This record gives sequence, structure tokens and C-alpha cells, in this order.
Amino acid sequence: MLWVFTLSLSAQQEGRHRFDPKKFEVEMEQYITRQAALTPVEASKFFPLYREMQKKQRACFHEMKRCRHVDANDIEACGKAVRRMDEIDIQIKMIQQEYHLKFMNVIPANKVLEVIKAENRFHRQAFKKAAGRPAPSQEN
Repeated sequence: MLWVFTLSLSAQQEGRHRFDPKKFEVEMEQYITRQAALTPVEASKFFPLYREMQKKQRACFHEMKRCRHVDANDIEACGKAVRRMDEIDIQIKMIQQEYHLKFMNVIPANKVLEVIKAENRFHRQAFKKAAGRPAPSQEN
């Protein structure tokens, strides 16, 4: 979920640096490949599933973003939006769970865990970079 905020922050800083989603994706995949020590064969099986998962999650994030555009004075609408956002959060977690199982069918579980950790590190570093703070060179 952190990557959505990273993308949003990056998009807000268009004047300084134009966010390039393709470049972001390539850099993230290279980082994950290195950090999780994926072989070329493992990467070729893993990343199509990973991109599929991200596409489903992105749809959820877009719906969640729409939920935030509610009149703050309309208590009933706000309550409905909060409940829907909670449902979407659960849906995102279910997508992750589904794909983590799929990942373990194409790469070993220890590498799936390394992928998850690497993805989190990459997003933290990207967020820090977008916020103008230097990212550490290697975070464990």
C-alpha cells in the first residue's frame, strides 16, 4: 500500500521530477530480483504473476481513492465510505494472500519472503527520495 502513496507524492512533485511509472516498475523489478536473488528463470515466472497482483491491487486503490471524495458534512455518506474502505482493505489483503500462494508455486517460500521484504524496502526508499530525503544505500 505504501507504493500508492509513493506514486501520489511523486506525481505531486511534477515540477521537479516527472514520475515515470514504467521506469519505477523496471527499477523495482531489478531491485527485487537482486535482493531476493531470483534467477532469470524464476524472475520470468514470478514477475507476470506479480504484475497481475499489482493490477488488481491498483484497481482497489483507485476505488478507495474515490471513497475519500465524500462530503464531510454528510455523516451517512462518510460512514458508508469508511465501511467501504475497510472492505477494500480486506480485499487487498485477500489478493495478497492469493498471490503469495501463487508465488510459492513458482519460486521457493524463502525467496517469496525476500521479495516481500525487498518490495517494502524499495517503496520506503522511493518514498524518502520523493520526499527529498536521501535513502540509505542498503537497508536490511
